[in-house]
Amino acid sequence: MNHLNTPNQSSHAAMALALFAALLFGLNAPLSKLLLPIITPLYMVAFLYLGAGIGMLLLYVLSNKDKTEAALSRHDLPWVVTMVVLDVIAPFLLMLGLTLTTAANAALLFNFEMVATAVIALVFFHEAVGKRMWLSLGIITLASIFVCVDFADAATWQISPGSLLVLAACACWGLENNCTRNLSAKSPMEIVIVKGLGSGTTALAIALLSTTPFPQSALAIVATALLGFIAYGLSIFFYVKAQRHLGAARTSAYYAAAPFMGVLLSLLILKDVPSWTFAAAAAIMLCGVWLAIQENHAHHHRHQPLTHDHAHAHEDQHHLHRHNPPVTASHSHEHTHETCNHEHQHTPDIHHRHHH
Repeated sequence: MNHLNTPNQSSHAAMALALFAALLFGLNAPLSKLLLPIITPLYMVAFLYLGAGIGMLLLYVLSNKDKTEAALSRHDLPWVVTMVVLDVIAPFLLMLGLTLTTAANAALLFNFEMVATAVIALVFFHEAVGKRMWLSLGIITLASIFVCVDFADAATWQISPGSLLVLAACACWGLENNCTRNLSAKSPMEIVIVKGLGSGTTALAIALLSTTPFPQSALAIVATALLGFIAYGLSIFFYVKAQRHLGAARTSAYYAAAPFMGVLLSLLILKDVPSWTFAAAAAIMLCGVWLAIQENHAHHHRHQPLTHDHAHAHEDQHHLHRHNPPVTASHSHEHTHETCNHEHQHTPDIHHRHHH
């Protein structure tokens, strides 16, 4: 039996990728808020995703189609279609929400995506959620409710419809994250290209068929596409690479840095003045996110035989097959894992989706 008591290097790298993806996505709410007076929500969604898809496609071509990653196949089609549909609905709800609430509120509520992702991962895909994570999810939900309530004075309050739309968007993204989970072994760049071009084209077709006026500012269209490339394209690319090693729930936990980045940018760029309820909710949410990141998971577990195709190297305890001649760099091919018993700290990555 092999004992590994510390996270491996790939897990640390995945954590860094998830945090970087979060920083890039943090640009979304404040910069989208600036563009919404010029571009209507549906066209905004279209150009955000088209910018992500086209930008990543250019990188894909320039990188000579990275051969170390496994390509998407027809067996992935149901997950791809669901992912594209949700990626049209979620940002559209977000853009509608941004027209009714502040960018800072919307950015902070992005933390609810972690709650939706984790609950769906638990219910439908049986990812393990520990006591610390449950406490974290409860705290974040409580803080989200706080953000959704507008207090005019001590005796008067009302629910913010804009905040509710943002929560609905987060729920859609939580479901979409779990669809992406089932594709995380495949090429992250291909996934982003499909998400971007598929969702962008679908949203653009709907917008053109509707009575929504086409944007008149070419500069605003280019700015929206560039924002999409950074906040959706590059961010999703790094998110998928992180999810391969961390699983859906835990990648979402590290990705929770994005709302706080978005809040900071909203306060600096848009001069949003936070209310006392917002400040309290932000403090509560920070505690909830900290609890989620601190969760550790280790136990003796058994790996059943598994055959799959994904990018890997032979520097861990799960890829022990041989090559002749030996291969040391990252590479991709179909390979089989034999039965294995060991104990180490792990996350619900593509090799650790056992039941608890």
